[in-house]
Amino acid sequence: MGIVNVTPDSFSDGGKYFDSRKAVQHGLLLDSQGADIIDIGGESTRPGSGFISVEEELSRTIPIIKILLKKKKGLLISIDTTKSEVAEEALKAGAVIVNDISGGTFDDRMFKIAGAFDAGFIIMHMKGNPKTMQHTPSYKNLTKEIYSFFEKQVIAAKICKVKKIIIDPGIGFGKTVKHNFEIINHLSDFMRLGYPVLIGLSRKSFLGKTLNLGTNNRDIPTAIMEAVAFTKGASLIRTHNMEFGLLTKKLITALR
Repeated sequence: MGIVNVTPDSFSDGGKYFDSRKAVQHGLLLDSQGADIIDIGGESTRPGSGFISVEEELSRTIPIIKILLKKKKGLLISIDTTKSEVAEEALKAGAVIVNDISGGTFDDRMFKIAGAFDAGFIIMHMKGNPKTMQHTPSYKNLTKEIYSFFEKQVIAAKICKVKKIIIDPGIGFGKTVKHNFEIINHLSDFMRLGYPVLIGLSRKSFLGKTLNLGTNNRDIPTAIMEAVAFTKGASLIRTHNMEFGLLTKKLITALR
């Protein structure tokens, strides 16, 4: 899954693809490099970020989806949003997956919209919200609490006739450095739920804090940890550097 952040303030590439022409170019580049899915988001979810209006998020994302699909029919597009209005318009425009960092908890219409369009749904775990999630996050039993969250949200999704479910334990979303490594080390626990597991660790701060690296110098450790995630059972990787990501995938596939 390749990332297209149509935002001025995302943690890694904020502003880089805020211009619609650059966003479209980047989406097509990711596709040409071999991305299976293009994930388009119009609202930053970096730690400390706030929310934007529905209207602003729509204006950032929907034109990009329409142009990309006009230029490349059959492109698989996911919409990264927590708002049902944005999800609905994105699915009408041709997106096929909803990627919700709240796992359907911020907007109770999200599962209904996805079910109505027979769309895929990525249920991600997050403790708190982007503005507060990194304020001393704590758990009694990290893996058990995330697992229980997925059990509950999968039931809610199924009630709304969502059939294609992916789960994402939410690296960096209300987790400490130690929590993030623990999640990766125990990915097989989440596989017991019977759904594909997505991991999004690309360039995240736990890598920078561990290795004392700035955001722009995290692609190599990203690729290494993505390889570890693959070996632990991840089915889908959400990444910024598609070339590194695909090299990782090829090597792990060869080992299997």
